[in-house]
Amino acid sequence: MNDIKLALLGSQGAGKSDSLYHKRLSIDGRQLNLEVFDPCSQSSEARCILEEPVDWADGFVVVYNISDRSSFIDAKNILLQIREARMENCKGEVEVPVCLVGNKQDLCHARQVCEAEGRCLAQEHRCHFQEVSAAESYQDISALFTQLIRQVMELLKYRADRRRYSGSKSMAKLINNVFGKRRKSV
Repeated sequence: MNDIKLALLGSQGAGKSDSLYHKRLSIDGRQLNLEVFDPCSQSSEARCILEEPVDWADGFVVVYNISDRSSFIDAKNILLQIREARMENCKGEVEVPVCLVGNKQDLCHARQVCEAEGRCLAQEHRCHFQEVSAAESYQDISALFTQLIRQVMELLKYRADRRRYSGSKSMAKLINNVFGKRRKSV
């Protein structure tokens, strides 16, 4: 059973909850333990994520409120923090699944961030983008999380395959060092 850990990031009022969720689910026939953590729930500052949540998470959902320009600026800063922290702490591996979410689409009459700005920011950070209304559409949120979980599963599979290959290569070097190079028999 795989463990998938997602961090839900964004400023207060962007439409996030303030909880740690644990859920067991099945995606594509695989049983998963899902944890979703909101480390920013106690702070309204943009600099709310620390190294620990960035290292802890396998993927990120960065949320902003389309009717609040400052929450979009916070989301932009959070995306930069994810990139910087991953470069510093994960040996340059910055390709971590991230989804940028413009929430509160039901408040489009009060929109302060146009959809094109969100798409542009997502392209800049090479992440998925979607506008939703968490209040109106459970299906959109469910599909968004399912897509992100699939991306995380692919990344974890890639890392495991890479580790396995690296380990077998190291073993071959160790054998060569201990026993010397294999000679062809005549």
